[in-house]
Order: sequence, then structure tokens, then C-alpha cells
Amino acid sequence: MDLKEEDILGDKIHDHWYYVSKGKAMREFLGNLKVDEVLDVGAGSGIFSRQLLDHNMAGSAVCVDPNYEAESEEDQNGKSIKFVKSIDKTTQDLILMMDVLEHVPDDVALLKEYADTMDVGGKVLITVPAFQFMWSGHDVFLEHYRRYTIEMMENTIKGAGLKPIKSRYFFGSLFPVVAAIRLTKKMLFEKGKIEGKSELKLYPDWMNQSLIAVHDLERLSIFKMNKLFGLSVFCLCEKKE
Repeated sequence: MDLKEEDILGDKIHDHWYYVSKGKAMREFLGNLKVDEVLDVGAGSGIFSRQLLDHNMAGSAVCVDPNYEAESEEDQNGKSIKFVKSIDKTTQDLILMMDVLEHVPDDVALLKEYADTMDVGGKVLITVPAFQFMWSGHDVFLEHYRRYTIEMMENTIKGAGLKPIKSRYFFGSLFPVVAAIRLTKKMLFEKGKIEGKSELKLYPDWMNQSLIAVHDLERLSIFKMNKLFGLSVFCLCEKKE
């Protein structure tokens, strides 16, 4: 979760099709996993950990992000959610890294930093943007270093000493359209010069609800087996002995 995107969407972020659909996919991907506390790394406003709290998949949450102005604690429907700039040790059984690893030069090192102090059996859910050929001004705006394939993400996970459990692509429904637009722009207009500009914006309610419905259908169908294409990679991994 990038604080730049929160600045764009403001208080509408919780209803935006992208975050609603991604949150549903996250919960689907975790299945029946429930934890006492979730650690949300690079959490921003904590939108995804709040969803786990609201759906009783976690009893409390700790959001860590060095960009917070100050540390604080809130009540999320009767459950504690803390916002801290750093932690000394991973004590939680579940870590979320939702669109985080693409922001750092050394993704293996960051993942390993949290995994090393995690208990055996602890799990990490990771999402990252997919396919380098889909690089656009949105990546430049968000200061990304790379986009991933499933294979790249699983190699990063293994390099950090974790074991991949399952990996899938999501937002496959939009992939053909977005790929066509981005590749056409590169060939006809950008010609190697990509200007940093966010593609995230607010939509009329009917379009927002339609996009949620489209991705509900995807989530309940091809998401369970999609290792071919999509705009995001989802990976669940585990710490083994």
C-alpha cells in the first residue's frame, strides 16, 4: 500500500474497486488462516490489515512503515491496530507485504530481514506488480525498481530462506486491455521516455461496482489456477526449519 495512492484517493480508498477486489483476493488466498496478530509491512493506512480485522481473520494488527509522521494506535471495530516506524523482531504468525518489495533495491534482503526472526511455520503473503514489459509511468510515479513474474517472485522467496506454498496472477480480466494500451503508448508516443504519472483515479459508482463484479467473477473462477497472466502476482510462503 503506497501512501502516494492514499493521497490520490483520500477517504474513498476503502470503496475503490482496486482495493476492494485486491482485499477479497487476499482473503480468498489466505483461505481459513486465522492469526492472533498480523504484521503489515509497508502498510500505509493499513487498508489490508483492517480488512483482516473486520473479517475476523486476525485479532490485532501492527502496521510498520518508516514514512509515518508519528507512531500511534487506533481501534478498528474493537480491535487494536498499531502504526509504528520499525520493529525489532517479528513475533506475528502472518506478515503482509502488499506491493512492497518492488519499492526497494534489494528485495531479498528486506524479506529476509523480517523472515529471519519469524517463528517456524510463520507465513508471509506477498503481492507485487507483474511483468516487466508492462512497465509504465505508474511504476515511475510510485518509484518502483521492477515488476515480477511468478518465477522471479518465488526465487526471491527462496533467496530469503522461505518456501513458496502457492502463487497466482490476479487482475487477469484487465490484463489484455491494459497491456494493449501500455504497449501502444510505448510504441507510438513515449518512444523510450516514460513520464511518471499515476494511473489510479476515482470512477463513477456504476463503473466502480462493475469492476468489482468483474473481479469477483475472476476471483471465483480462474484465480484459483491462474499462472499465466495478470497485473499482480500473489504469493504465499512459509518459514521452514
